[in-house]
Amino acid sequence: MSATTATIPVPLVGHREPPAAPSAMRRLRRAVGDSLAITERNLIGFVRVPESLFFLSVQPIMFVLLFRYVFGGAIKIPGVDYTNYLMPGIFVQTAAFGSISTAVGMAEDLQKGLIERFRALPMARSAVMAGRSLADLCRAMLVIVIMTGVGFAVGFRPHGGVLGFFAGIGILLLFAQAMSWGFSLIGLTAPNSETAQVMAFPVIFPLTFASSAFVAIPSLPSWLQPFARNQPVSQIIDAVRDLMLGNNVHVPTVLLSGGSTSHAALLAILWCLALVGVLAPLAVRRYRRAV
Repeated sequence: MSATTATIPVPLVGHREPPAAPSAMRRLRRAVGDSLAITERNLIGFVRVPESLFFLSVQPIMFVLLFRYVFGGAIKIPGVDYTNYLMPGIFVQTAAFGSISTAVGMAEDLQKGLIERFRALPMARSAVMAGRSLADLCRAMLVIVIMTGVGFAVGFRPHGGVLGFFAGIGILLLFAQAMSWGFSLIGLTAPNSETAQVMAFPVIFPLTFASSAFVAIPSLPSWLQPFARNQPVSQIIDAVRDLMLGNNVHVPTVLLSGGSTSHAALLAILWCLALVGVLAPLAVRRYRRAV
């Protein structure tokens, strides 16, 4: 006759169950909170160095005065006052050039080891890049306000109404957000901030000056027109210009890069989403490899 023995589990001394993984909602709240903290840190840096914001605003003001009072008399746009034609292009150019500071800022943080310190903290990996992008978006909004005042001072009169004007500003900010991801990629690739700035200018100069920002595309050389007509900056400028000038003062169809005013805003939004969809994953991948 065999006796049965019962096995009683004995708990191990010092053994603890692993903590449960945080829920998706909790991870999202944590990522948002960390991103806002990094955004605040970058905004404080802008406030403490007001010279950078000052000179960032001076450059587009100089472009407005240059093209309005020096070149404006020699540039004729059929059916449109040149100041009204110019200012949407200046808005987009300002957003594009302002994104260069994103590359410089990311390169400085990487060079000084700040990103490595952030990685050592219990914070979301995406917070560093998202915080930089949001801070640059806030700075872009401030510069746009300044440029709007300068534009009205030199004769800019948007006839598209309040809704049209702010719709154009919305597309402009979406474009600035897309550009910040691209220049974040450049900043993470460059060995230092000086190189990041040098790398950014060859990218931004052809896109802004070989576009519909300052002159009508048909006035460009025939070999340059296909590039100027189909590149994203021209599409963004056409959409902002069409929304701000309104239906009563449309830029003639032949001057628009897309050839039609009805799809200008849609094309601009699609371009911005496509840029974010391509540049954001590349920037995040480079960020993970950089540190």
